[in-house]
Amino acid sequence: MGEVTKLIEKKLTAALSPTFLEVINDSDSHRGHAGHDGSGESHFTVIIKSEAFRGETRVAQQRMVMGALKEELAGKIHALAIKASAPDT
Repeated sequence: MGEVTKLIEKKLTAALSPTFLEVINDSDSHRGHAGHDGSGESHFTVIIKSEAFRGETRVAQQRMVMGALKEELAGKIHALAIKASAPDT
């Protein structure tokens, strides 16, 4: 697991206390595309379930995730796909 992946997990865990969290590094499938910086850690999918999302719209849930990763989205992360939901939904 790479450093950016570990950082994403750490920040999302601290901010949202997920009951489920999976961070998938999609960078290899974007090799040669814009934003692929050669680091091997620039494109990610996050699957996250958290009570913090209960009653929130999908857009609000995604904003919560992006807010927790604000610094990384401004630099290290080029693309982030988010699959967020409350537990049991």
